[in-house]
Amino acid sequence: MTRSVLLLRAVNVSGRNRVPMAELREALTTDGAVEDVSTYIASGNIICAHPDDPVAACDRVRKLIAAEFGVDTPVILRTHRALVATLAAHPFAEPVEKLLHAMFLEGPPADGAVDALRERLAPREEIALVGEDLWINYGEGGVHSTKLTKAVLDRALGVAGTARNLRTVRTLAELTA
Repeated sequence: MTRSVLLLRAVNVSGRNRVPMAELREALTTDGAVEDVSTYIASGNIICAHPDDPVAACDRVRKLIAAEFGVDTPVILRTHRALVATLAAHPFAEPVEKLLHAMFLEGPPADGAVDALRERLAPREEIALVGEDLWINYGEGGVHSTKLTKAVLDRALGVAGTARNLRTVRTLAELTA
């Protein structure tokens, strides 16, 4: 069976957009939006059987989360194969694992987005677009000192995205295998 992960954006972060994973698993199972559901950590990673119609499944899950939990969040699907390819293509040599993030995008970013973001990089930060994944190496300062805030990323990219650190991406690839 092919497995995928549905990545939710900005849930259970800083006490906002609360979506309890146990309740979400139950709602998804009851609704039938996706099958063979499990979750990984509370930040919105839904492991499931790969849906026949990924676009429709993402839309249905988004609507279910809005109806059940009052949270409107993009739902971005990545297959096991895509996660493995993302890991293989990560462009930075010897990063600090917790400081390197893959931002999974809903689609292609706006023209010039990466150049616009490069202008905002803090010292020792790096970014690279690989397909529809934006790799961000936050450097020594980490996410707390970056100028690449959610608002800046959203405005420049012109498309929704959600980021996971390298360790989480590796785990999601293992869980979808």
